[in-house]
Amino acid sequence: MSDEMALLVADVFEAAGALRRLGEHTAQAEGLTQARWQVLSVVSETALTVPQAARRLGVSRQNVQRVANDLVTFGHAAYTANPDHRGSPLLALTPQGQEVLARVTTRASAVHRTLFAALPEEEIGRTRGLLRRLLEELDRREQADGRR
Repeated sequence: MSDEMALLVADVFEAAGALRRLGEHTAQAEGLTQARWQVLSVVSETALTVPQAARRLGVSRQNVQRVANDLVTFGHAAYTANPDHRGSPLLALTPQGQEVLARVTTRASAVHRTLFAALPEEEIGRTRGLLRRLLEELDRREQADGRR
């Protein structure tokens, strides 16, 4: 790996960490953790099983199960019957969960507008394009290695 590639990987990890910290701060303002926000978001369009949500988020089923149970306890989500698999219920947002997700999403949008205001939009687009291509290559590698 060239020095530039190694530095890019280091920068991506550093940016990811900083964005996670910002996300945690943003979520806390609405009484959530970032993990709860992510699970709410992933099941916001369609109810999913915990394993499906975990795959979409790229985390362990056990971690999502713990977070899903917390969301149910707090009234943000509910388990519903899964017609395709009786033993694996679907996790769906409740009206309260939809409200809190809307609030945190609105808050995050305002934070992102401020954060990215100093960055030229065309550079953001080019950077995103490069990252998407990198993710496609990583996905191909995982598939070739049988990890996906």
